[in-house]
Amino acid sequence: MPHGSDDARKRFILTTTGNFYGIKPSPSLTDSPELNNFLDDGNEFVLSISRHDGDLHLSNKIEASGENREKVLVFFKLYPTVITEDNLHHSVLVSSMLESPINTLYQALRQVFAPVLLKDERWRSAFDPKLAALLSELELGLGSVVRQSGDHPSAKKGRSEEDVLGILTPSDEFQYWEDLAESAEKNSSRERALYITEQFKPIQKEYGGLDGLSMPDVVDLVEQSKDSLDDVWRQTDLDPYPETRMVRLMDVIGGALGRYVQKKLSSLKIFEEPFISMRENLRTGVSICEQWVVACEHLTGQVWKRHAPHPWRGNKHCPQTLHCLAKRLDEVVTLRIVHEKLLRLLPAGKQQALTSDRVFEPFSGLNPLHYNPYTEPLWTAAVAQFERLMAPSEQEVAGRLKSYIADVQDNPQQLLQVFQKHKELIRRPTISKELQSERETLLARLLDYSKGLKTDFESRCHGAPGDKSGPFIGRNLPEVVNKIVWVRQLIHKVEDSVRIAEALLSDLSGFKGFLHFCDDLLEVLRAYEQEQFEDWSRDILSGLADPKSGISLQASNRVMDLDHVDGRLKIQYSDRLVSLLREVRQLSALGFPIPAKIQQAANTADKFYRQAIVLKQVAHFYNTIDQQMIPSQRPMMLGLALAFEQVIKNPRSQSKESGGKLQITWDNPKELEVYIAKLQSAAEKLSTENRKLRKWHTDFIDKVVTLMNVDLLRQQHRWKDGLQDLRTGFATLEAQGFRSDDMRAWRQHWNHQLYKALEHQYQTGLEALNKNLPEILIDLTFKQGRLQFRPPFEEVRARYFREMKRFISIPNQFKGVSAQGEELIFSIMIDRNATGFVTIFSKAEDLFSRLQAIQHKFKEWVVLGQVDLEKLVEKHLRSVQDWERNFKALKARGKESERLLSQEKVDCITVNCEPVKAVIDDLIQRLFDMLLSSLRKSIQGHTQAIDSFVSESMEVLSNRPESMEEIGVAGGRYNQILARKPGILPQFQCAEEKNRLLRAVAGGGHGLPFLTEGQVG
Repeated sequence: MPHGSDDARKRFILTTTGNFYGIKPSPSLTDSPELNNFLDDGNEFVLSISRHDGDLHLSNKIEASGENREKVLVFFKLYPTVITEDNLHHSVLVSSMLESPINTLYQALRQVFAPVLLKDERWRSAFDPKLAALLSELELGLGSVVRQSGDHPSAKKGRSEEDVLGILTPSDEFQYWEDLAESAEKNSSRERALYITEQFKPIQKEYGGLDGLSMPDVVDLVEQSKDSLDDVWRQTDLDPYPETRMVRLMDVIGGALGRYVQKKLSSLKIFEEPFISMRENLRTGVSICEQWVVACEHLTGQVWKRHAPHPWRGNKHCPQTLHCLAKRLDEVVTLRIVHEKLLRLLPAGKQQALTSDRVFEPFSGLNPLHYNPYTEPLWTAAVAQFERLMAPSEQEVAGRLKSYIADVQDNPQQLLQVFQKHKELIRRPTISKELQSERETLLARLLDYSKGLKTDFESRCHGAPGDKSGPFIGRNLPEVVNKIVWVRQLIHKVEDSVRIAEALLSDLSGFKGFLHFCDDLLEVLRAYEQEQFEDWSRDILSGLADPKSGISLQASNRVMDLDHVDGRLKIQYSDRLVSLLREVRQLSALGFPIPAKIQQAANTADKFYRQAIVLKQVAHFYNTIDQQMIPSQRPMMLGLALAFEQVIKNPRSQSKESGGKLQITWDNPKELEVYIAKLQSAAEKLSTENRKLRKWHTDFIDKVVTLMNVDLLRQQHRWKDGLQDLRTGFATLEAQGFRSDDMRAWRQHWNHQLYKALEHQYQTGLEALNKNLPEILIDLTFKQGRLQFRPPFEEVRARYFREMKRFISIPNQFKGVSAQGEELIFSIMIDRNATGFVTIFSKAEDLFSRLQAIQHKFKEWVVLGQVDLEKLVEKHLRSVQDWERNFKALKARGKESERLLSQEKVDCITVNCEPVKAVIDDLIQRLFDMLLSSLRKSIQGHTQAIDSFVSESMEVLSNRPESMEEIGVAGGRYNQILARKPGILPQFQCAEEKNRLLRAVAGGGHGLPFLTEGQVG
């Protein structure tokens, strides 16, 4: 077998050991008996190698005492065998052990074996479920031991909280306190662990499933984490949270957030994908990292440093790894923004030189998310090469930026906006050099702006908030807080100016002067801020020493007093104490260390704040209940009001007395809670009853207001319904236990309101009574030769006055909501409005005058019905012109009759004129028929005369005379005929004209046939 350095087995073991410890093993170790035993003795299973004082020590057993914090390298065999060159790599396993064997086993199980055996499908299917359960149980048990005892399993429990080696994730810390809450021996330790567990609960679930959260949710989680850690650190009722654990917790939260961001961004091809598609994710990732770094620095550098009960002793803590990751991500964002902005500002023809493939080629093979000291030089070199590629384009863009800035140089605000918009480009060395003069202009503007802030501060710092010459006032801020917030805003503005200048202008010659001015101004502003706080502290401390100041609350003080002079209830918890609480909270949130006495006073006040607010509400209710009650309802509330007052005057049946006054003091919380409950119960009963009665009152208002607009004449049924609703309301309340006598004042109130509504409608009704009385329908007829109304005029008149009387007497019948036997107030309404009666009677007479006028209007139309038409026609109609004139007149009259109204309205009386119109139409028709008949009769008279003449003439002429005598007689008769003939022709002409008229007015078929003129001749 080879010996010494020629032995491949020994070379393997010693080389591995040298690499593990980072040193070259001594040649003498090749002959170490422990090494030889392990290699050559089949029954020797273990070789452990440790380092002491720079030398390596070999042993065939594992030496890991509780006090030994050195790491150990262990070689062990899989089975009993002699190690040969052939089986070396199949029989020997290598393991390291760092500080604690328990922790090493736990981490190996957690990180290596449990994932392989329980999650890998191949091994999980072949693994017994019982063994899997035992493995999980072992992992949980080891984790609990590691978290509880760290790297000192045998250490005393008092030191365990300082051991944080086992805390690798936020969940480990949360689980540590849960385990402690179950296993701690002391009640105080359990209570403390339970409290801390409760504070961590809002974030525990989120960190358990961190990878499943969206990035915006994790931004919120960072803020929640800050609040939870702040609450845990600043609690004062239990033992404080160890600073060592807090540092560890901040680091493991930072580690979890960093890994989360890396995992979420790992799918992005950061230098290949369009920037717009990943911009938000990158910025959110930077925000998550930066927010947690800022939160840790703010809490440990400011807030907790000033927290007197448990101040932060160490330096400001920064999770360095997360800070570096944030810086790296910010660099990535800046590189991408610079590239994007250069592309936008370059002419189209020159953008080809800045393609992503070309300018980001130096980063190929680099993952910017993997930050560590080994990748940093590679990253730095890639960035330098990127900048060389960008330099020519930056020269081109500098000219464009120069022109943009020239356009807004006279406007400081716009100038600053341009610089801020393009700050990533302006930071580039090439562009920064080209914009030298523009940057100097910006520096001058920033200096002027800072001087303006100083002038504004000096002019306002001595005034009161809200005054024209004082600090600007914020909403709901105490004066001291308002001043501090105001000056903080000025500080932030100055700091913003400094940040801009440091980022863009630090190489300018005037920068140091500007920075010196800003530093001096910031010193003045911060001194003013501190001065305000110190003045406030002195005033409060002085007030605490003065019992009359109202801010010194003693637990043994009485809770309240009833002033027997003005009867007002006063709570011994001043408004100044309430404002002190607000001031302490706000100043503490602003990072000021509150003096212990003030904090103690605030804590005492805060302890009783809830009860004090409730008592103040009760006192305010008691002091103002008479104003909240409706005066007329007070008798109804008297019983409950007296019961409430009794609770106030007799807070407890058995109590100490001081000066004859029963006492309830702040230092007896249980008794105080019982008393507050009694007060609230009594106040609630009174308030509920008052609200109920006010609701009834409001409902009654709505009903009476409605009645105010309901017509008393035409809608009396609605008045009855509304009045019945009011009476039902009173009856309902009486059924609920309110005494009728107690409601007397309330009923009287509503009777007065009803009186107003009734009188309004009564007066309105009187003013237009003639128009608004119930409608009266009558017919105008023509009977017995005269015009007359149906029903008769006298009956209509009597009915009208009957309705009028009924309306006038309404107040006599109106009882309102009065109870039996109560005096009525409504009947006097008639006497108070008697002056209106003269008017309504006058309007009534006018109404009936107008009614008779309607009757008179139709008299001339019915005159035909009052004469003998036949005689009238016979008397006055002779010539055809007489008939023609009358036919025309009758036709015109008929058309006029059609325009007569069928209905006439006289206020509340409606006259139906249809009956008389029918009579008029009938009379016109009768006259027409009479004219036709007389015309026809006249024509017949003419035709009869002509016929008689013709017949007689024909008879005479048809006889042949046979003798001379007969001839003589015939000649005489012929002469008579000749003599009568001239008179017959006009008869014929008249008949013909009248017949033509008859045919015209009665139709062609109505003419009469008669002889022609030729026949007569």
